Amino acid sequence: MCGLSGEIRLDGDVADVTAVAAMTRAMEPRGPDGSGLWSQGPVALGHRRLKIIDLSDRAAQPMTDSDLGLTAVFNGCLYNYKDLREELRAEGYRFFSTSDTEVLLKAYHRWGAECVGRFMGMFAFAIVERDSGLVVLGRDRLGIKPLYVTRDARRLRFASTLPALLAGGGISTDIDLAALHHYMTFHSVVPPPRTIFTSVQKLPPATVRTIRPDGSAEDLVYWRPSFTRDLSRDDWSDAVLAALRTAVDRRMVADVPVGVLLSGGLDSSFIVALLAEAGQRDLKTFSIGFASAGGESGDEFAYSDLVAERFGTDHHQIRIEDSRLLPALTGAVTAMSEPMVSHDAVAFYLLSQEVARHVKVVQSGQGADEVFAGYDWYPPLAGVPRAGVTDAYAKVFFDRPHSALAGVLSPAYLLENDVSGDFARTHLGAPGADTALDAALRLDTTVMLVDDPVKRVDNMTMAWGLEARTPFLDHELVELAASCPPELKLAADGKGVLKDAARGMVPDEVIDRTKGYFPVPAIRHLSGPYLELVREALHDPAAKSRGLFRQDHVDELLAAPDEHRTTLGASALWQLALLELWLQAHGA
Repeated sequence: MCGLSGEIRLDGDVADVTAVAAMTRAMEPRGPDGSGLWSQGPVALGHRRLKIIDLSDRAAQPMTDSDLGLTAVFNGCLYNYKDLREELRAEGYRFFSTSDTEVLLKAYHRWGAECVGRFMGMFAFAIVERDSGLVVLGRDRLGIKPLYVTRDARRLRFASTLPALLAGGGISTDIDLAALHHYMTFHSVVPPPRTIFTSVQKLPPATVRTIRPDGSAEDLVYWRPSFTRDLSRDDWSDAVLAALRTAVDRRMVADVPVGVLLSGGLDSSFIVALLAEAGQRDLKTFSIGFASAGGESGDEFAYSDLVAERFGTDHHQIRIEDSRLLPALTGAVTAMSEPMVSHDAVAFYLLSQEVARHVKVVQSGQGADEVFAGYDWYPPLAGVPRAGVTDAYAKVFFDRPHSALAGVLSPAYLLENDVSGDFARTHLGAPGADTALDAALRLDTTVMLVDDPVKRVDNMTMAWGLEARTPFLDHELVELAASCPPELKLAADGKGVLKDAARGMVPDEVIDRTKGYFPVPAIRHLSGPYLELVREALHDPAAKSRGLFRQDHVDELLAAPDEHRTTLGASALWQLALLELWLQAHGA
């Protein structure tokens, strides 16, 4: 929930409250229920609120505890806040609200920066110490909630979205060449701390950054999952079922109703099954479908309807007419904090628009494929020697080799070194993963997942004031899955251990079906007005002036858009066009 922003002056001046107000206004869709500003000398904070827990004004933000000398802004949810509140009460703390934000403040006062180790949830926050002048920024273990930072000699600013930082003014939009290389090579994933702009970074997941009044800073990295074997366990499916049951139950904490995004796949269907088992009645579920294109179906209603009927949910089948899809692309691109090429972003955007009319909170199956090895690029890595993992991973996942970029990017944007290959080699080669597949799953779980699907869901849902909760990214479940033998995850064409756990609860037709994806055929198969949109973006004067791509390559793609695919089958033309559409939407 919510959006936060702030400024820390480093030049002795007072904080620019006007700029913080502008950043805060830019995030109104993330928090349509209220707003607030706070300043004290060199520091200012802003907040947009989505009311989920403690709907009263006592939970408004920025929240100050005068007795403790602390002020905070917070985005997310601490699912175990009630337990923490009771623990803190036992130690003498008194509470003026029933919000998890106040629990955050008092937990920080009691345990310092290491309080994050006690949190079950998704979060990004900023805490200001009145007496010392320290500012503490924090982000959850799996980066479910975003936090962007920009800094120069005069000041440091932070916000929940990159466009909010741009709204504050004074931000360079020069392209980061290494980030561009990642975008074109690493399946459009730009690992932290980089973003597409040289002037903006993102706080990495599982990180607490303490910033002193003199501008010096110190990072605490407080969590890393271990992809090594737990040989003492022989009941993996039972353990997964128990952990997922707990994760789903945790994510029902709210003072408003909670629904489920039901795609019809195993992951979201399993969530519905567990909620039904727990006694949830009249659970609201939501599915979306599009018109067919290029011989590809645009919906999976047969499966979502089956699950909804089996568990008696209050199901909403949302059919998107062609007339709505094209206009929604502009809104979806504008809502992206960073360029995200996955064609299903617009699906989540439109789905969230409809779902937000009914509920403020939903559970989503995002993350299961990375955590439990559900993608088709994992089996080829199973027999690869540990030392050969980088080349094997690049072959199945990278969009193109480094050498091919010379035929895509203009010379001014090329780098001599293969930054994506170097990044993957360092990450995959680090100790703590037993096999090549373990190393690949660690990379995908801690990097790719964070800066592709998780970011996509956050951006598209929060564009409509909808909070998405992801039980498959419960950190205890992730730790369990990380220690699970890879062969159990690869079994049954992927996610074998999860399928075993679901057997008897989820209909067999859903468990045994061919894996589906969030289908938006019109973007996968560019033609008609979608192709014209792409053509206009790549021929726009801003694109011509920027000159990111070789014109001969652009012309080749436009001449035969359906013939040019990346390694994983995505449209190579859409990858180029989406970047230009995003840069133009944000005035770069």
